[in-house]
Amino acid sequence: MEGSVRGGSGNVGSSESRPPNPLAGANRQCFAGVNAGHTPISGTLVRHTSLKQISGIPIEPEVSGKKCEKEYIPIVRSGAYVDIGFRQNMEDTYVCCDNVTDEYCLKNTGDGPNAFYGVFDGHGGKHAAEFVCSNLLRFIMEDEDFPKHIEKVITSAFLQADTAFAEACSVDSALASGTTALAALIVGRSLVVANAGDCRAVLSRRGKAIEMSSDHKPSCMGERTRIEATGGFVYDGYLNGQLNVARALGDWHMEGMKVADGLGPLSAEPEVRKMKLTEEDEFLIIGCDGIWDVFRSQNAVDFARRKLQEHNDPATCCKDLVDEALKRKSGDNLSVVVVCFNSIPPPALAAPKPRVQRSISAEGLKELQSFLNSLGN
Repeated sequence: MEGSVRGGSGNVGSSESRPPNPLAGANRQCFAGVNAGHTPISGTLVRHTSLKQISGIPIEPEVSGKKCEKEYIPIVRSGAYVDIGFRQNMEDTYVCCDNVTDEYCLKNTGDGPNAFYGVFDGHGGKHAAEFVCSNLLRFIMEDEDFPKHIEKVITSAFLQADTAFAEACSVDSALASGTTALAALIVGRSLVVANAGDCRAVLSRRGKAIEMSSDHKPSCMGERTRIEATGGFVYDGYLNGQLNVARALGDWHMEGMKVADGLGPLSAEPEVRKMKLTEEDEFLIIGCDGIWDVFRSQNAVDFARRKLQEHNDPATCCKDLVDEALKRKSGDNLSVVVVCFNSIPPPALAAPKPRVQRSISAEGLKELQSFLNSLGN
């Protein structure tokens, strides 16, 4: 999301001043081999092995009398791809974790996946994106209310990450930057998506696109009302004339954007949506705004479905989406994660037959011919 800050004074230092990164090994996947030998940054392809019958944490009690619902367990497998696009610097990052159970030694779990995915679109530098990517899952897992009150927990984690980054910037001002953030948790059959900014998550349910997030732009009526109520303003589509998103983490260095109590015009509080997955749910696309600048939600689902039917590989599907976005002249960094909920590709959808078959009678055809002849004469 480089170029999203207008008239700002962000000061981003070298990579040596980054805060500690507890998941550095996972994050290095985003750029491993990308900039070796000082060559131009290109895309990075990451594959994740399909997981079967993973331990999980049930969120909702089983309901008797619904045998088919109880038996359905999603099988998650994911892939990701990033590309610098036409920007000078790469400020996006992401996380893919198909199984957080082993990572955090969770116990007393039931059947089903415990997975975490996220896309973080930095602006004014990449430090905020890397910090949130590295710490957000830790804040979620360390909350004693997880997974019982998962929506409250994930909201709290966003705000904790924002506050922790403010503290890191107070120690090292060279870290000053901001990031939008979208995170998706799959716990058992429950899909929970939290978004702050203009990244987007779209679910394919039997080929139909279901948006699991809203783009938080300053010009949106709800965001504009909130901004003005907290002392900010929207000018030419920009928050306080500087930032083209209404919610983000970081940006503490930008005057008038945030205050200590978190009630400033730029909010880090995510919008959270929750849905129970069914057999008809095929895959989830999580992408930065560079993807959605050139794809409509349904268009992206249609495109990804065709590609998955061809090769059934979520990582390759991510590369396909990014390559197509570049062909469509997206001008931003590009990052996308695709999470499939089945081991088989999406099924072909039969076109519905028309309910009424229309035809013309012999008498009508004769009258039409007569009319055409009269025109010729």
